[in-house]
Amino acid sequence: MFRTLLLALLFIAAPAAAKPADPKSAVNELLAADLTFSVEAARAVDPVAGISAMLDNDVVMPSPKGNAVGRDAVVALFRENPSYKEGFVSWSPIRGGISADGTQGFTYGFLTVSGGDPARRDRKYLSYWIKRPEGWRVVAYRQQVRPAGEVSKQMLPPSLPESGAEATANTSVHQQSVAAAEKAFSDRAQIVGLKQAFGEFGRPDAMNMYGGAGFAYGLDAVVAGFNEEGPAKIHWSTERSFAAPSGDLAVSIGTIKPNDPKEAGGFAFFTVWRRDGSDKPWRYIAE
Repeated sequence: MFRTLLLALLFIAAPAAAKPADPKSAVNELLAADLTFSVEAARAVDPVAGISAMLDNDVVMPSPKGNAVGRDAVVALFRENPSYKEGFVSWSPIRGGISADGTQGFTYGFLTVSGGDPARRDRKYLSYWIKRPEGWRVVAYRQQVRPAGEVSKQMLPPSLPESGAEATANTSVHQQSVAAAEKAFSDRAQIVGLKQAFGEFGRPDAMNMYGGAGFAYGLDAVVAGFNEEGPAKIHWSTERSFAAPSGDLAVSIGTIKPNDPKEAGGFAFFTVWRRDGSDKPWRYIAE
């Protein structure tokens, strides 16, 4: 069934284009790329070689040590992980999204590692992709061990652009605007609390991957995962980002820190954002 889905996606994938006429074909192409890397990973000499084939040179991955920046740093983290010492890794997406110009996108789904602690083999992942000359490559990546439990692996509807957009070479404008949205999100949480802020800044089809065996899908499900605890005791901001030239899809990467300077620690994160036009607000769609 897995291979049937892969072949179906490959056959309907659209050729490379700066501005796809059919976003559905473009997102299918991205999903097919994700699945293809998984198939190749299962055949690789070791799990690190398998998963690292899809990583861009500029990839960023959150970890307990902070954000690992660059392919070499990310690969080194995988090499240190006992789960990646032997065996193989495989995964399959359950949702994908694409920018209006077809140059950036995201996927998320479920992943299995065959080695290491059996209690840590079942995982979920979120990937943010950029279409390079050599093909789709991951520039922001996160895995998370998931607790035991039944999950739905049914493919969810894709996240498609609201309308076409004219690309711009000056993507820094979009990066600055998404960084401003991330800061506004954090600032709002200082006033109304995390629960309300997450409700205000999310899209109806938003996803949160942090809790449970599966994904919290849909804004109501995401918000339900937060308690009413008053103003946030943490804050966050963007340290680096990637944004599609069409200005409708982006990822912001940073660190969540406690408000109390006496408290140590921090938590690396990234958030995928979408907006329906340059005059519309950014709202998170996956984090």
